[in-house]
Amino acid sequence: MSTSPTVDTTPRHDDAPAPEGFMLPVALIPAYKPTPGLLGIVRELGESGTFHAIVCVDDGSGMEYRHLFDALEGMGVTVLRHATNLGKGNALKTGINHIAVNHPETVGAVTLDADGQHLAKDCIAVAKALQAGGRELVLGVRAFDGESVPFRSRFGNTVTRSVARFLAGVDITDTQTGLRGIPSFLFTSLLRLKSGGYDFELDMLMTVCEQKIPLRQLPIETVYIDNNATSSFNPFWDSIKIYMVFLRFNISALLTFAIDYLVFGAFFALSSSVGLSIVFARLCAGAFNYTVNREIVFRSTRRHSVTLLLYALTVLLMGSIAYVSIKALAASGTNVYAAKIFIECVLFLFSFIIQRELIFTKQKDARGRCALRTGARTMTREAHAPTSPRNLPSQASRRTWPDSLPA
Repeated sequence: MSTSPTVDTTPRHDDAPAPEGFMLPVALIPAYKPTPGLLGIVRELGESGTFHAIVCVDDGSGMEYRHLFDALEGMGVTVLRHATNLGKGNALKTGINHIAVNHPETVGAVTLDADGQHLAKDCIAVAKALQAGGRELVLGVRAFDGESVPFRSRFGNTVTRSVARFLAGVDITDTQTGLRGIPSFLFTSLLRLKSGGYDFELDMLMTVCEQKIPLRQLPIETVYIDNNATSSFNPFWDSIKIYMVFLRFNISALLTFAIDYLVFGAFFALSSSVGLSIVFARLCAGAFNYTVNREIVFRSTRRHSVTLLLYALTVLLMGSIAYVSIKALAASGTNVYAAKIFIECVLFLFSFIIQRELIFTKQKDARGRCALRTGARTMTREAHAPTSPRNLPSQASRRTWPDSLPA
């Protein structure tokens, strides 16, 4: 595991004004039973002049926390309330919807957790990065190499980072970070996501990868209070929900394998020919896999003539390797069906990487200019620009914040 965050080192001017036609970002805080330290962080954010507004969602914290939210309202924060705990993802969507409706001119939202893990200076840095770019998802990423990092956080991030690198082709240093700068054009896509818990944040990353939106990763300070005891993350159930995101993202591979295996089994039972069975299985499964991977999984913009030829060559190569390997295992006494499963699992890894890296890529823009690169993904910065400029002020008036915190 890497000992330090992978950082985008592209030269930028983070103190530059927001893109023309957009106001400053809005801070968004999903809060379930927050710590009192949230008041101090919010005050720092307000006094920085970096945010157009601050929105906090009380995700069913209960009456014993009402005084904290009342204090936030006294500081000028917009507080939205859930009658019961609906999960972090739903709290984020409630806030995003409010921002989209009430602050349509904002460049985006900066989300941060309410448990004190995100320092005000790091939130401000992410806000400035979002303001300067406006077309990237900005992630505040932590290093997971310190002794103070709880084992469950270190282990969970290692696993999700590895799977994300394989499936999406992008190395995300901190897949679980709640400190994010979300550009406003992403709001609609995020509000349509079905996930409502901690899986929403990973679903957001997968959505960004599917849409080939650039990522920018900024290193932030790693803070865990009392071994992360205040976190409402359930290591078992929330982890299952998170990994279901990966399953949905790559469901085409499972369906393709099922089609391939069933067709292979049927033809082998009738003909007892490994070669014939592999040919028919590859034809049936390949037609399904090509269509789904091109249009849904990788959303390639390359010409069909190119992708179809490369895909056919890959199928031929993988089929030949499978034929030789299965025949060899069968000759050594291994059951043909068991050999089929083993070989296909191994070949799946190589096939997926070949499709992601070489076949279903994004075409260069009309000017032949190389696009921004995020892992194995490419896109042009102009791809998500507004279709027409908005005649809105580019800067928000600075909010006046009280000199002392409410009691």
